[in-house]
Amino acid sequence: MASATLNLRVQPFRLLTKAEAAHYCRRSLKKFEAQCPVRPLAMADGDRLWDVQDLDRWIDSLKGGDATDDDAIVARLG
Repeated sequence: MASATLNLRVQPFRLLTKAEAAHYCRRSLKKFEAQCPVRPLAMADGDRLWDVQDLDRWIDSLKGGDATDDDAIVARLG
């Protein structure tokens, strides 16, 4: 019987610091600052945090479509 190894990476937080958001998007901090249009959330204590879901939407838009649109997915399935 063949065996396989599965490597799963789980993001434990929904809100990320700038460095974590850049890493999540596989961008250097400098490239992330220049390329990412996603605005961070301003927390009451002054922290600025990026929402993973907003980052995912931005990445999906780079692929030329909104992968979160359920109706579009169903329409493509026929």
